[in-house]
Amino acid sequence: MSLDHRLTEEHEELRRTVEAFAHDVVAPKIGDYYERHEFPYEIVREMGRMGLFGLPFPEEYGGMGGDYLALGIALEELARVDSSVAITLEAGVSLGAMPVFRFGTEEQKREWLPKLCSGEVLGAFGLTEPGAGSDAGGTRTTAVRDGDHWVINGSKCFITNSGTDITGLVTVTAVTGRKPDGRPLISSIIVPSGTPGFTVAAPYSKVGWNASDTRELSFDDVRVPVENLLGEEGRGYAQFLRILDEGRVAIAALATGLAQGCVDESVKYAHERHAFGRPIGDNQAIQFKIADMETKAHMSRIGWRDAASRLVLGESFKKEAAIAKLYSSTVAVDNARDATQIHGGYGFMNEYPVARMWRDSKILEIGEGTSEVQRMLIARELGLPA
Repeated sequence: MSLDHRLTEEHEELRRTVEAFAHDVVAPKIGDYYERHEFPYEIVREMGRMGLFGLPFPEEYGGMGGDYLALGIALEELARVDSSVAITLEAGVSLGAMPVFRFGTEEQKREWLPKLCSGEVLGAFGLTEPGAGSDAGGTRTTAVRDGDHWVINGSKCFITNSGTDITGLVTVTAVTGRKPDGRPLISSIIVPSGTPGFTVAAPYSKVGWNASDTRELSFDDVRVPVENLLGEEGRGYAQFLRILDEGRVAIAALATGLAQGCVDESVKYAHERHAFGRPIGDNQAIQFKIADMETKAHMSRIGWRDAASRLVLGESFKKEAAIAKLYSSTVAVDNARDATQIHGGYGFMNEYPVARMWRDSKILEIGEGTSEVQRMLIARELGLPA
């Protein structure tokens, strides 16, 4: 594969388009949404009209015919301005629509993908439970076959995009049987919003991502047709491992965007803020701190683009995705902390974007696989004992 991660003309045009949208549409409005803990439906609708939710999907299903690199580019540019909007897109595509595209029947694809690609409907992925996060094998939610239906009981937590007015489905992982050695057989099942017995709790009160939707879900004898099984029965574990591998590339791109946004805001502030009769950017201590931040963001970008390129080419990318996610999330936290320090007291005020970035950064070391899990994956790919 090529190690040249410079963008093609088509990808660069996409980058410029999303960059302009982020600065002209998202930036002026998102602060108010964030402070009110309100989902930005107006912005999401515009993202749908732009085709962002359909970027990596074929045109035959209503997509834009692009690839995962295109999705990453859009996520990075959005996250340079705001992570709530970026995570709404990331979860809507990689966790909501991608499982249907990767593992769905032709009928399921025809039913759901056009609506998901247009942004008319959001999808969610119900994996995490109160007692099963990184240890997904500890899933307690069950689905029992009853004639032509699955009957689902259990709960999920921390599920993004699961309770908006435009959420259309949640793909739920559930135990559908046991292997001879007693280990659970986990399957993935599509549960449409509004199905009787499917309850969506009120939004969480969160430290960050306050303009995104995150909820707890409960299932009390929820009945869905057997045709809602996504992929093969008992293959849910393997399916979501693949989905999470891809999602880590997307999260790495988002984290890179946040890290770069911290650089952008710090450079701007270093020119504007004067102390002792001159701009603080004249001080070498500030210059060096910003230079280090830019270096980290640059290397983070190379990492996620490398993983995305391998994914697009059909090559193995599991290790590279874990590396990109581990490094970029660390860089996002580092850069957010340093940007806040450069801003001084103003960095602690919510009117400044870096305050929002600081609050949004930490979850990147946790969601879609903690940093500790990424290190485990990297070690395993190097042949070290599991």
